Order: sequence, then C-alpha cells, then structure tokens
Amino acid sequence: MALATGKSAYLQGVRDGMPFLLVAVPFAALFGVSAVEAGLSIGQAMGFSVLVIAGASQFAALQMIVDNAGVALTLLAALAVNLRMAMYSASLVPYLGEAPLWKRACVSYLLFDQSYVAAVARYEADGMMRLRDRVAFFFGVATPIAPTWVLATLAGALLGARIPDAAALDFALPITFIAMVGPMLRTLAHVAAALVSVVVGLALVGLPSGTGLLIAAACAMAAGVIVEGRRA
Repeated sequence: MALATGKSAYLQGVRDGMPFLLVAVPFAALFGVSAVEAGLSIGQAMGFSVLVIAGASQFAALQMIVDNAGVALTLLAALAVNLRMAMYSASLVPYLGEAPLWKRACVSYLLFDQSYVAAVARYEADGMMRLRDRVAFFFGVATPIAPTWVLATLAGALLGARIPDAAALDFALPITFIAMVGPMLRTLAHVAAALVSVVVGLALVGLPSGTGLLIAAACAMAAGVIVEGRRA
C-alpha cells in the first residue's frame, strides 16, 4: 500500500509539473540563445543549465560576464538573485527535513521556483501526507521540468539567431513569477510584502545586478512581519 501511495504521489507531481513547461521551454531557449550570443560556447551554456539550473541567476551571471565583471562579482550577483532558495529551503524543512541525506541532496539540486511552489501548495492542502509521499511528489514535479530545461537550453544554443524576435521568448520570466506568486497572496501581510518588493525593486533598478533585488527582498520580508505583527 505504501508503494502504491508513493507511486501515485509521484505521478500526481508529474501532472502538476507539466503546465510549467509552457514557460520553462521558451525561458530556457532564450537563455541558450543569449549565452551563445554573449560569446559562450555550447558546452559552457549547457554547463550553466546543468550545474546551476536556476534561470534568473543564470541570466544575472551572464549579464555580468557580458559586462566583463570579475569572477567574484559574477558569483555574488548570481547568489544574490538566488538568495530566495535559502528561504525556500528553510520553509521545506518541516515537510522534508527528516528525509535521508541523499534525498535531501537531490531535493536541493532540483529546488527551483516551480518545484517549490507546487510542492508547498500540495503539502499545505494535504496535511496527512507522509514523508515518503512528500518526497515522491516533489521529485514528480521536477521530473518533466529539469530535463526539459536542459534540452530547451541546448535547442536555443544550437538555433541561436534563427529564432525570430517575434517569438518574444523573454515573456516567460515575468509570466512565470506572476502565475506562481498570485495564488500565494492570501493575507494582508503577503500583499504588503509583494507591494513593497515591487516598489523597492523598481526604485533600485539602477543598482548592480542582483543588489536591488536583494534589498527589495529584505524590505518585503520586513514589511510582511510588521503587518502581521500589527494584526496579531
């Protein structure tokens, strides 16, 4: 029975992860195109998507490379953009913290916005899920997304300039985040944090890559805590 339950949780995760391909494919392809146009080889572009597997930070690092920034600044920019993964990891501890080390290591590699949002939504909706089912569901969500991300990057790198501008591949990132964040704005604190992040992020758009986003995230968290504290 446990095996059947774990399998069904995995398959449900696969089904929940499939819709994300609509934005993952063009976004990854856009990175492949941008990486080759920036002077990276196909191998280097693929190394980004296989080792980093984090679209926003990949673009941030790529922009720093184009700007001839040093290695340290490039790494800092990528880490700043991906700082949210530390918050994702912390919020997953109550659900997956007791899993074996090798499973947690796999989860950390496959932790990106889509897998996190789908998994947390499922865990919150079904408080009776066992640890084994939670892990299976998480891996299920990541199964269609991770390999597709790599293959779409390869396609973009190979096709390069053959993809017309009219394809508007750059729509994928904002659409992805709007679709993920929208359903999570459930309380006044959530809305306040979102508004503050938008205002501060736009106000600091001129700062070096990743810096404005980092400050906006900190301000958003502070705003959410303040609003929640006043309502308590």
